[in-house]
Amino acid sequence: MEELALVTGKRKESSASVRFYPGNGQITVNRKPVKDYLKVDRLVYEVRKPLERVNELNKYDIIVVVKGGGISGQAEAIRHAVAKGLVQINPEFKKPLKDAGYLTRDARVKERKKYGLRKARRAFQHSKR
Repeated sequence: MEELALVTGKRKESSASVRFYPGNGQITVNRKPVKDYLKVDRLVYEVRKPLERVNELNKYDIIVVVKGGGISGQAEAIRHAVAKGLVQINPEFKKPLKDAGYLTRDARVKERKKYGLRKARRAFQHSKR
């Protein structure tokens, strides 16, 4: 089977490596079907959004290796990589995917903890005594 594209997508601490093959629409995440890995239907739908946007839902088998972060961040990293892969396969897909915001890397990450505070901004509880 000939590989059509190999791309990486990221979100927060998550990183997804995605491979596209000609096929019938199967998406495999870390050797499990996408529904078994992500479990939440909203996240499965999130991963399929770029494919639905360009009407390519049942044309490719997609194999994903995802690491780091939480399940929601992983789903968005996969969505980012799928969108980038579709553009690599067919450059005409760039405009509709860019307009939908799927090609933009969401750069928001957790703010670092500051000294003297409990978290990044949360102070310890004040007491008069």
